[in-house]
Amino acid sequence: MVPLQIAVSEQLGLSAAQSSSWIFIVWFTAAASSIVLSLYYRQPIPITWTIPGLIYLGTLAGQFTFSELVGANLMAGFLIAVLGLAGIGGRIMEWLPLPIVMGMFAGSILGYVTRMVRATVDQVFVAGSAVAGYLLGRVISSPRVPPMGLALICGGAAVLMGERVISGRIMWSLPSLAVAEMEFSFAAFVAVSLPMVVLSMVLGNVQGLGFLLAQGYRVPVKPVTVLVGLGSALNAVLGGCPAIVGRTAVAILGAPDAGPPAGRYLGTLFAAVLTFTLALAASPVTSFLAVLPKEYVLALAGLAILSSLQEAFEKAFGGQLRFGALVAFAVAATPFSFVGITSAFWAVLTGFGVSLLVERSQVRAYWQGKG
Repeated sequence: MVPLQIAVSEQLGLSAAQSSSWIFIVWFTAAASSIVLSLYYRQPIPITWTIPGLIYLGTLAGQFTFSELVGANLMAGFLIAVLGLAGIGGRIMEWLPLPIVMGMFAGSILGYVTRMVRATVDQVFVAGSAVAGYLLGRVISSPRVPPMGLALICGGAAVLMGERVISGRIMWSLPSLAVAEMEFSFAAFVAVSLPMVVLSMVLGNVQGLGFLLAQGYRVPVKPVTVLVGLGSALNAVLGGCPAIVGRTAVAILGAPDAGPPAGRYLGTLFAAVLTFTLALAASPVTSFLAVLPKEYVLALAGLAILSSLQEAFEKAFGGQLRFGALVAFAVAATPFSFVGITSAFWAVLTGFGVSLLVERSQVRAYWQGKG
């Protein structure tokens, strides 16, 4: 996930200090929130940062300044907290059709995959080795051999063999804490804050906490949502992206294989300690990745989101409202800005409008199923 953060920070034109600050704060607040929630409620409630939201931020490079993105993330954090306090966040998420949201998301992040393909064509040995390692991991299909781990190793070996490391100095220091400048605008609120709230609450809180409910836990939905919102706001102060309940982490740490229900929270505590270590190593990690070839980082970033893109396609086109989701995908995949608002917002609006016109019965069935 760190290569993805570096790739997005490069897209946004961030300095080494800003990147270090960003990486530190999102991992630090994730670890702290996970420890507080898991210890207090004795439940496996891992908090992390939103990968879909991070990817979405990268697609907005050049459309908004970094200070506008920071301001929008701050507003998103407070909005998540307010929705959590009011207890209406879940109802809003149920009203907004998930297939159309995921169609928008898939269209927004498609560029990462195309850049990965282009990097592989341009630098077959380095980027191609990373892709080959990833595919080998998928073939092995074992939780003990993660595909991204093999991609990192195979691509890294190719970098060393080809002597493609860029000259530079590794910064062995504690992370920088750079308070980000903020700008607030209505266009950024509509095009950034609202989608970030949806991506955080639908893809994280609703799904992650829903899994815990299915495991028989009495999940404290309101406190978790409020803490995620406040953590997101704190992340924004140092340039970070919103927080989220870790869907994948919940599926691992809260599953039956993790042991008796009463003791599963201990795995979350152990993972949080490791996360603290990564947060403190933000500066050396950032500077190390900066000396690697661009093609290698692009390949890793593209590979890291393949599962998110696949999930987005499955949720967008695997059930109802497929035509509306297709329209949302097509609009979001086309970068443009209308009246100062980027295509992602118009993708959701257009996809929803088309579904109301040509898929009315499916829209009603979707809402009735959520009621």
